[in-house]
Amino acid sequence: MRLAKYLAHAGVASRRAAEGLIAEGRVSVGGEPVTDPARDVDEDSGVEVDGRPAAPEPREVYLLNKPAGVVSTAQDTHGRPTVVRLVDSERRLYPVGRLDAETTGLILLTNDGELAERLMHPRYGVPRTYRARVRGEPSTEALRELAAGVELDDGVTAPAEVRRLEDGRVELTLREGRNRQVRRMLEAVGHRVTALERVGLAGLELGGLRPGESRRLRADEIERLTESPG
Repeated sequence: MRLAKYLAHAGVASRRAAEGLIAEGRVSVGGEPVTDPARDVDEDSGVEVDGRPAAPEPREVYLLNKPAGVVSTAQDTHGRPTVVRLVDSERRLYPVGRLDAETTGLILLTNDGELAERLMHPRYGVPRTYRARVRGEPSTEALRELAAGVELDDGVTAPAEVRRLEDGRVELTLREGRNRQVRRMLEAVGHRVTALERVGLAGLELGGLRPGESRRLRADEIERLTESPG
């Protein structure tokens, strides 16, 4: 197995981040620093990161209903609560993508860096479904604009699935993951978001999980994510 992929399977980091660790000279094999992410290794190769052994561990994936005020990082320099603290696991988990602190709802955490990267890679177009409460009642024309794609400062958004819910909220399903995209899209058509929740990701839903609750995904659910995340 290639070194960068091995580190991702070991829960050290995503494959891309692992390549960065290797380039920085922080990874050794058999006691010797290695800078080639394609180096073939296995569990008997003596792989270490910053002097600590790295070995593949059982894969875990959790679905968490993130409350407001919790940040989507493994650690926070400002001492804010993180999503990792809400999941009961002995593994080194990190979130799959991010939700901003005030956005609530579905986020995945895993120790499988390769799976995390696969779920976030634009090539797979993994669907993400959000429900937003906004100021004002979006017109039919505004909903059409959102569905067709709106102009943002980083380019026109891809087409989205959009519908107005009975309680006045707007539901959007996107297949791209730009920073604060839902909020910016709705503001672009004249509606500021007052509350935002992600309710679906890659075919998974919150179900009956209350804010702060999580559940470990079943093997068949993980297999579906691995085979066809989009």
